[in-house]
Amino acid sequence: MKVLVVDDDALIRDSLQMLLELESDFEVMGTAANGQEAYQHCLQQQPDLILMDIRMPVMDGVLGTRMIKEHFPHIHIVILTTFKDDQYIKEALKNGAAGYILKSQPADSIIESLRAVAKGNIVLEKDVAHSISAMLKRDQRTTKIEVELTAREKEVLALVGQGLSNKEMAAKLYLSEGTVRNYVTMLLEKLKLRDRTQLAIFYLNNF
Repeated sequence: MKVLVVDDDALIRDSLQMLLELESDFEVMGTAANGQEAYQHCLQQQPDLILMDIRMPVMDGVLGTRMIKEHFPHIHIVILTTFKDDQYIKEALKNGAAGYILKSQPADSIIESLRAVAKGNIVLEKDVAHSISAMLKRDQRTTKIEVELTAREKEVLALVGQGLSNKEMAAKLYLSEGTVRNYVTMLLEKLKLRDRTQLAIFYLNNF
């Protein structure tokens, strides 16, 4: 898996690069000091996954995530930061980040989070998940359900909200991966949402 490491702190960039290169399934294809540099890297050589800091000069991780996901929707982006800030979390996920984890996590936990995202899961550090739940309950502008969902669609939505991949959902529901994929697609169309991350946020908000 090709990874791009984005952080304005050179020491952290180098440390993350060394950490990832100890793993046989990761290849660090480059590093960047801000969101703009990350976007330029993607124009030249697209990574499979980006490990992105939030607060950076020139272009922060929130805007960098939005630009990259708009042009390269297949690239997975995981936010790795010291800041558990509600607005940062909300904007990063809204812009398409598939994970939001904190630098205080152990190294092996960060590695496993990246592997989980590469498999299609959504990864949120526990404290971040609690922040999202509380934030959505406070937000009076959140979207309410305006369409009817079948019992099976609600089951699939709940599992997406828990961060399960299509393969994991298929095993849990005794369905084929193709059938699960079709349910996810139907949910996105019904709820007029863009991706699995938005589905997960919708679930947290409404159930």
